[in-house]
Amino acid sequence: QVQVVESGGGLVQAGGSLRLSCGASGSILSINGMAWYRQAPGKQRELVASISSTGSTNYADSVKGRFTISRDNAKNTVYLQMNSLKSEDTAVYYCNVLLVAGGIRVYWGQGTQVTVSP
Repeated sequence: QVQVVESGGGLVQAGGSLRLSCGASGSILSINGMAWYRQAPGKQRELVASISSTGSTNYADSVKGRFTISRDNAKNTVYLQMNSLKSEDTAVYYCNVLLVAGGIRVYWGQGTQVTVSP
């Protein structure tokens, strides 16, 4: 059994900061890529940022320079530091983990709400 659990969402004013965390636990052999997606009401889920097992990162153009993704391999955890938040960042944020646990597959977290007030 593998669990992926996010935390750190909440309500913040525009210009503020939040830090999201996502931890994977269970019978995990190894973790490859980790990523954050988000889905705003009425919109499709989109990739926000990703980080490979070697630390290479990739960001959506809309968050470059404001968001930073990082990971702690010893804790099987990925973080998303979000600065200079805008109202358009309001969405449910989902953690996505590609890992090996009796096979290679993708696991999703349950999502955490981020609301940025004007």
